[in-house]
Amino acid sequence: MQVKQAANVVELLEFFAKRQRPATLAEISEELGWPRSSTFNLIGTLAEKGYLYEPRARGGYYPSPRWSSIVRAISEAEPLPEAAIQLVAEVAADTGETTAIGAPAGISAIFIHVVESTHSIRYFAKIGHKLPIHATSTGRAILAQYSPAERQSIYRKISFEKYGETTPTSIDAVEAELRRSAERGWHQSNADYSPDLVGVALPLPIHGKRHSVVVAGPMFRCSARVPQIADTLKRAVARFAGDLDLRY
Repeated sequence: MQVKQAANVVELLEFFAKRQRPATLAEISEELGWPRSSTFNLIGTLAEKGYLYEPRARGGYYPSPRWSSIVRAISEAEPLPEAAIQLVAEVAADTGETTAIGAPAGISAIFIHVVESTHSIRYFAKIGHKLPIHATSTGRAILAQYSPAERQSIYRKISFEKYGETTPTSIDAVEAELRRSAERGWHQSNADYSPDLVGVALPLPIHGKRHSVVVAGPMFRCSARVPQIADTLKRAVARFAGDLDLRY
């Protein structure tokens, strides 16, 4: 369930991130499909609190630097270690595919760091992108770090939607895939959630906190390379294990 006011603030920020220039109340209302009264109330509140300003008189509103200062303070309090950033960069360079770090967000996994492939045909992923925790290699590499009782608690909140032919659509199916992954030595998805996409992931418990690292790319380029990609990931994780204080 979404809280409408919170969702509107996020949608407004995404609007400005794409537009990258000021916008009037009328432009915001029209572009986002909001009633004029709701737009006026939200913009007025954000402006009053210093989160929006008018660079030029009657030239429209734009997010103030207050957003960046708050985000910077939050990031500095809980940063990814430099070793994690370097790990992702090296794996992306070695595999040529999009590489990311995922973290748990309820029944989802969320990307908190991404390096995209330079191929024209690639997996497009951004920081903040959310994935179902049970239906992706990214998510299952996180699920594997929970106790069975913790996983059962998460499963009770999942609707087990069928995203593709290979999507696990029951608790038993997810648990079976986790067992196969443990035997195989890596987590894998083959269009389980996104069509024509292969994902290879490993748990990455940085300082004991549940994360995963994943390499993802199109099936035509990655399917035959899965063991090679998994080996690249394993070697990289082993190389940085000490710096990341990995606690399995």
